[in-house]
Amino acid sequence: MLLVCLTALVLLPTAPAGADADRPPEVTLSKREAGKGGDITVSGKGWRPKTLLMMLICGQSAPGRGVIGGTNSCANSDGRAVTTDADGAFRKEMPVAEPPRPCPCVVHVATVTGNEPAAADAEFKVAGHPVAPLPQPGRDGMLAVLAAARLDGSGSVLTWFGAPQSRRLVVTVGNLGSDPVKDPVFQIGTSHGVFAPQWEERQWRGTIPPGKKARVALDVQLPAGAHGDYLVSLKYGQKVLAEQPWGVGRPWGVTLFRVLLCVVVPAAVFRIGMAVVDKVRPRTPGRHRPAARLPAKVRTPRKEAAPAPPPTGTTALPWFTPDNAPGPRTPISAPTQPQNSPTAKGNS
Repeated sequence: MLLVCLTALVLLPTAPAGADADRPPEVTLSKREAGKGGDITVSGKGWRPKTLLMMLICGQSAPGRGVIGGTNSCANSDGRAVTTDADGAFRKEMPVAEPPRPCPCVVHVATVTGNEPAAADAEFKVAGHPVAPLPQPGRDGMLAVLAAARLDGSGSVLTWFGAPQSRRLVVTVGNLGSDPVKDPVFQIGTSHGVFAPQWEERQWRGTIPPGKKARVALDVQLPAGAHGDYLVSLKYGQKVLAEQPWGVGRPWGVTLFRVLLCVVVPAAVFRIGMAVVDKVRPRTPGRHRPAARLPAKVRTPRKEAAPAPPPTGTTALPWFTPDNAPGPRTPISAPTQPQNSPTAKGNS
């Protein structure tokens, strides 16, 4: 039984001390109201252990609606930083300062480090500070450009032959208003030379909370065959947010095609015209005479060779000439014998 209990204790999930994963972090104040120059003590629990936090007094804010207008509504120069302990709790004093916006005010605590941001607000009243009603939701969203705009993309082989040029306008905007901006509709205009820009609507899908920024990318396209210096403008509402120059090269492929067209088409028309003239012009009699025919080759009978004489029984020697052979006769002399032969010795 003891072994079963120990096994169950080991297998049960454990949570960090002083923190509940399902409960949001909390902030408590030692005073609900204080004047400028005073001090208050800010305490909190339920935060991540060993996390750096920033504490600010912000105007035009209320618990549940967050800091309307972002950190621009807070007394940033009088804020304080604090690090939570191992249990996710903290306690620190901070001076009371007047925020740049009227109250209702809050003490805003938010994480500075970590991948998962967390924030909490505690209602607070700055004595002697102006008070104004909070703006209605959805009526005070204001966008501004936080970084220089740029054009991403490049041309292709088709643009060299006059296809429409297209780029993507990338700009970082921030919401300086007190309400989130959802699916804003921008206007993109392209102007050439002294002509006024032609505006086209482009809707960006997304929500920009108050005090936050977002990267907006919108497509820009020029008409076919466009070249020269253009100016791309981005407008939200009635305010121009950014302008970006765009130099477009000349489509030399179109010029080359026109040159070839001026050479090939006249040559083709000339050949077609000559063929038509050759077909329709009248034929003059006797103008085309038939070619003279050569007489057929007369074949002469081949002479038959004389039959060879019948062979005789006596074979003529090369040095012997018969009596009946035509031509001069050559006397035949007796063969001479050498002096040393036996016949010559006997005759002697």
